Amino acid sequence: MGIPELISRRGALAAGYTDYELGGRGWCRVRRGHYLDAASAVGLSGTERHLVAVRAASASVSRDAVVSHVSAAVVHELPLWSVPISRVHMTRDRGGGGRTRRQLVVHRGRIRSDDQVEVDGLQVTSAARTVVDLARTLPFEQSVVIGDAALRMGKTSRYELDEQLARAARRSGCPAAKRVSGFLDGRAESVGESRSRVALRELNLPAPELQARLLAPDETQVARVDFLWPDLGVVGEFDGMIKYRTELRGPRTPEEVVIAEKIREDALRALGWIVIRWTWQDLNHSTQWLHRLHSASTITRHTPRLGSWLPTPRI
Repeated sequence: MGIPELISRRGALAAGYTDYELGGRGWCRVRRGHYLDAASAVGLSGTERHLVAVRAASASVSRDAVVSHVSAAVVHELPLWSVPISRVHMTRDRGGGGRTRRQLVVHRGRIRSDDQVEVDGLQVTSAARTVVDLARTLPFEQSVVIGDAALRMGKTSRYELDEQLARAARRSGCPAAKRVSGFLDGRAESVGESRSRVALRELNLPAPELQARLLAPDETQVARVDFLWPDLGVVGEFDGMIKYRTELRGPRTPEEVVIAEKIREDALRALGWIVIRWTWQDLNHSTQWLHRLHSASTITRHTPRLGSWLPTPRI
């Protein structure tokens, strides 16, 4: 993740700038003693701004401090959903309590040598340690979004997560972290699919298969679907609208993408599957789409289906 270069006050003065200039419109003060050229700051996303703040904090805090928690998630490029990133989080290998300031939170806790890695010159808690730290401290849904992505992106493994859970056995929030870890599934391919999995827990339905492949009677693949309840004859699809973006739809127009989706769904229905779709808005108000899904499961349970399906191994 590329970000603009910071300059320290000492470096700026050595380069011929003055404190008056550093306080002017041409510079942005990231934190005490660290500045960013104002032109470079234009257009930075929230996570990019946080990463700038992480680099400034790392240059200011004690050398034994390791970037951790949400800040480590940003460095590892893990997706965050509904998680505040107004403060930089770091952990020091100390036994006492931490401290919280307006821009910085310093946690205290044991940091082993293999609990940390170097990423772009920053000392950061490993992806596994980061997932477990956040699972101990964030709500379940936000933690699942991060953990699913870490597994999907190959940032960590179940073995590494189990090792970190064992090390965190006496830390606060460990039971919550174990609950999160047991639910994680790297087959979820987006924030929306991870959030959908959390919402689907509320239904009295079997756990869905993720990314299953549906085959026609001649064994040609008809579709790979987000969620599948094979015994109920129901396909669930989260529509995050990403497929309509120019960089993902390629030379096809949005209309052609919609038509292709309709043809795909018609093919699934011809095999006896019922397709239920939901969107971001449905995730924020889940009662209606969950009711539609539950109703569909009662209608199609005994409907004959053609072809077969193949599972995707859990990650």
